[in-house]
Amino acid sequence: MTTATTGTAAARAAGAAGKPKPATMAQALQRAMRDAMAEDPTVHVMGEDVGTLGGVFRVTDGLAKEFGEDRCTDTPLAEAGILGAAVGMAMYGLRPVVEMQFDAFAYPAFEQLLSHVAKMRNRTRGAMPMPIVIRVPYGGGIGGVEHHSDSSEAYYMATPGLHVVTPATVEDAYGLLRAAIASDDPVVFLEPKRLYWSKSDWSPEAPAPVEPIGKAVVRRRGTGATLITYGPSVPVCLEAAEAAQAEGWDLEVIDLRSLVPFDDETVCASVRRTGRAVVVHESTGFAGPGAEIAARVMERCFHHLEAPVLRVAGFDIPYPPPMLERHHLPGVDRVLDAVARLQWEAQS
Repeated sequence: MTTATTGTAAARAAGAAGKPKPATMAQALQRAMRDAMAEDPTVHVMGEDVGTLGGVFRVTDGLAKEFGEDRCTDTPLAEAGILGAAVGMAMYGLRPVVEMQFDAFAYPAFEQLLSHVAKMRNRTRGAMPMPIVIRVPYGGGIGGVEHHSDSSEAYYMATPGLHVVTPATVEDAYGLLRAAIASDDPVVFLEPKRLYWSKSDWSPEAPAPVEPIGKAVVRRRGTGATLITYGPSVPVCLEAAEAAQAEGWDLEVIDLRSLVPFDDETVCASVRRTGRAVVVHESTGFAGPGAEIAARVMERCFHHLEAPVLRVAGFDIPYPPPMLERHHLPGVDRVLDAVARLQWEAQS
């Protein structure tokens, strides 16, 4: 009787522990690294202030205390050195997870990224895996200044050999980061800074499975046009889609999640069905991600399109001061303005 009661209480406690409760994206990312480090002693976290401070956004909070400074290591302020060390660690069988602190801080490490991280597997004809995750907080919306709010995904997308992913939900933050750490290919993991404190009901003890790297998901079903987006612009597009109903526009919203590999299948299936598409992102428009995405859609869906594929992007300028960033970032009004230009009269 006592044993049964104890067992029932333990099961009830386990169930309560696994019950979803509000969690932030930052907490989900921290949990992903913690679980990966607990399961695999080859996983190491490194970067500026990731140890004692727990990172400027507290994403690595507690990892140094739990796993020691040998596995969650504060580094000098030298991004090229951090990534160069990670290359050596990966070549000797470790799985480094590197934090670049802020998006534009990663630029000094580009030589290591382009010359070694992206090319090592191909250079060795696949004999040498390169399981490095490069975490990059990116994008605007937090009142940062130059070098703290860049959207540099186009640079990574244009570099063969890299996978490039970015979560927009708490669930994806955990699932995609676990998949990135488990990958034998280098992954640039772009974390939208302004979504670090976004919340969702989520269970760290029993996280819901998510689609793998390389798969986009439909966040909202619609029939009139497709909004193609990712990362920090996903909530903006969902809000725009709700507002568009007042105009009689039924919009579908696709969250790419993975920029490389790119999910042509999901994107093209949606556009062929709706006949109209708008690509939305914070990065600059000229030669930005939207240019590649629009070209792919045009090449694959031309005979299904009712209107040209449009883009809503950040302006082609260096990132503006905080007081002006609301004008620079694609907002609901700019998205709806683009939707209004989709030649709806052709449907009537």
